[in-house]
Amino acid sequence: MDSDAADSNDLLPSSPAGKIHRLLRPCATETDGAITALVQELDSPASSLDDLRGAAMELRLMAKHNPDKRLHIVAAGALPPLVALLKSRADPLLQEHGVTALLNLSLCEENRVAIVDAGAVCPLVRALKSAAFPAARENAACALLRLAQLDGAAAAAIGRAGTVPLLVSLLESGSARGRKDAATALYALCSIGGGSGSENRARAVEAGAVRALLDLMAEPERGMVDKAAYVLHALVAAEAGRVAAVAEGGVPVLVDMVEAGTPRHKEMATLCLLHVCSDSAAYRTMVAREGAIPPLVALSQSSSARPKLRAKAEVLIGLLRQPASGSLVREPPSVSAA
Repeated sequence: MDSDAADSNDLLPSSPAGKIHRLLRPCATETDGAITALVQELDSPASSLDDLRGAAMELRLMAKHNPDKRLHIVAAGALPPLVALLKSRADPLLQEHGVTALLNLSLCEENRVAIVDAGAVCPLVRALKSAAFPAARENAACALLRLAQLDGAAAAAIGRAGTVPLLVSLLESGSARGRKDAATALYALCSIGGGSGSENRARAVEAGAVRALLDLMAEPERGMVDKAAYVLHALVAAEAGRVAAVAEGGVPVLVDMVEAGTPRHKEMATLCLLHVCSDSAAYRTMVAREGAIPPLVALSQSSSARPKLRAKAEVLIGLLRQPASGSLVREPPSVSAA
């Protein structure tokens, strides 16, 4: 990322640095003028396809590394023409430039409300679904992730726009980077509280996310265990997610992670199993029969494990040692990822 190492107040006019600073001041004005010209090019009905491609690409590159330029681009009015391009143009290269420009602009939190207000969500969802270039689909997923982090209302709107099944599809068949972006976006949409999170969790389960996540968790060489486990933890907070996790063979995968995973894998698997076992005697019996108690005992006694994780392991051991016919726990233990 480009950054200014020294504060402008420290650059005294009499110093060499101060002289450099005075020389650079016109450059900032020139940059603002260049941004304005690019936005006008993007917004002009007379612009050719090549002109539009060039303007969108320049704005995309300007916004890539420099936070100040991201703010200036939005202030110059670039969002409506960028969104309009995605709505009205079918050129794949122009679409990729537009999607990526919106992604780069969304890296600044200050821009996210303006991007949503400009109507970018639905065009980004369409790009995620049908963009000709994989990079455009992946960048659309990443842009939607940034917008979902804005607040619950944004996450709800993104979920209602049909994003969740498309993210699950990207999780199943995307590139390594696409899978990571899809998992992170799914977590952002499904981990929020309230009705929005519940709706998105239901959408993810219905779209087959649990099977896709378990496949990634069972193959550590793909480098997705952590991200997939976080998303699964969000999904098994709901009953439908727990049912799907058990039905899709998730218990052996989670027990294996407790036994042989990294410390972080052990923690996430324990938290997922706590959710699964919290209110079902049948599931507790299944987990115990899979051999979960010995590795959990070892985890609860490990001096290298975090105290909170040892406590979670002890709670889960207590649940698994309850008689199969025993009454359900009255107050399920807290299973938040502390």
